[in-house]
Amino acid sequence: MTDPIANYLTLIRNALRAKHQKVDIPSSRLLVEITRLLKDEGYITNFKVTEEGSRSLLRIYLKYGSRGERVVSGLQRISRPGCRVYSSTKEIPPILGGLGVNILSTSRGVLTGAQARKAGVGGEVLCSIW
Repeated sequence: MTDPIANYLTLIRNALRAKHQKVDIPSSRLLVEITRLLKDEGYITNFKVTEEGSRSLLRIYLKYGSRGERVVSGLQRISRPGCRVYSSTKEIPPILGGLGVNILSTSRGVLTGAQARKAGVGGEVLCSIW
């Protein structure tokens, strides 16, 4: 697998379209941090890291509205292995006028766009979620 973040986003997108309650994804520290931000922003219900044999899995519990509608309507990979996208503090783009979230990898760790602006740091724009 050359791009684990794109795989992560695709697995979540497919699970949401199929109305699954949870999805298991191969775990890494970066993916756990991205998932933590998704939980803090209210896009998922919960998550936990489980061990199955020698593999570590990230189990994400998806969130739906009162009538079964998806809370996450879109996920998009921005920076790819073939084309990295970096942004300074002033250039971090808002998503849908502030209704969505950018996730950045910065020198202070993985942050949302708003957290990075507040901290005054830029970094690699990993993905956008709305």
